[in-house]
Amino acid sequence: MLPSPSVFHGPARPIHVIGCGAIVRDAHLPAYALDGMPVAGFLDLDATRAESLAATVHGAKAFPALPALIEACAAAGGVYDLALPPQAMQAVIDALPEGSTILLQKPFGRDLAEATALLATLERRKMRGCVNLQLRHAPAVTALRRLLASGSLGEPLDLELRVVCRMPWENWPFLEALPRMEILMHSIHYLDLCRALFGEPERVWSAAFAHPGSPRLADARSTTALSFAGGRRAVVTTYHHHAAPPRHDASHLRLECTRGTAVARLGVNLNYPEGLPDTLEWSADGAPWQAVALAGNWFPHAFRGPMREAQRAAADAAFVPATSFRDAWRTMALVETCYRSAARGEMMPEEPAPA
Repeated sequence: MLPSPSVFHGPARPIHVIGCGAIVRDAHLPAYALDGMPVAGFLDLDATRAESLAATVHGAKAFPALPALIEACAAAGGVYDLALPPQAMQAVIDALPEGSTILLQKPFGRDLAEATALLATLERRKMRGCVNLQLRHAPAVTALRRLLASGSLGEPLDLELRVVCRMPWENWPFLEALPRMEILMHSIHYLDLCRALFGEPERVWSAAFAHPGSPRLADARSTTALSFAGGRRAVVTTYHHHAAPPRHDASHLRLECTRGTAVARLGVNLNYPEGLPDTLEWSADGAPWQAVALAGNWFPHAFRGPMREAQRAAADAAFVPATSFRDAWRTMALVETCYRSAARGEMMPEEPAPA
């Protein structure tokens, strides 16, 4: 099991947001408000979007161009929140000052080659921070980790992540330009969580499909099966065009262990972005199901975690975030394996070439 995300203690540095799409409005800003973290600036190619968000945050400013935002962030000792599509990351990172602290939106590039190039740039220029693979920080996931650490469920054996929902892909028109979509942009969260809970997989089988309801998307549904050391297994399956009324939709994590079972509902996928409350229940040794009280939901509460880690990275040069740039590169290597398998069949993951 990979290390659990950590907690940030201390005064937060001013956050300067580059990219003002719906995810910033719906998740980043509510999360930072929950933590009392200051948001100082916004920049977007669409100036009206930056101005609109700045108007909702006391003391924040919309900047007309990147150099002005960089000057302000450097003067304030701030951190950058790059909420950009993957194809825009490299140019902006190149423009930021050496040694900057950055929270990057996932995915970490459009493929492993791009992730490798991004990682090389970030390490060469001594950038600090992490990638926003925030599902690891979801309250249901952190509660599940505590449950596993207690030994109440025994040893984990089988992990299922299943999504059957109606996702409004039309809200993100940039997705239509991507040669890879569903695994890269959505299932990546679940693949990253599989790594966090079970480590690196030994075998991967994956299939990705388009859907007639979204003819301009490269792939919009997928199934991936992974095997791990010790006979552990994970299955990730997604379907985003469920048109029936609520009842038989799904958004759950099910973990079967040697002594019991835990089931979490990740409610954001059900009526996105408003969603339903997350839940976590568990049963061990045949006892009745028990509900775990959760301190919030995946959206927006999990988005506090990566920014907390970025803030800590800015203050502590020795700190390595759970979703560091290099760890996110490993998740991108798994995504790459999934797409190779989708094209060719079951794959034996190869150790990626050193970045």
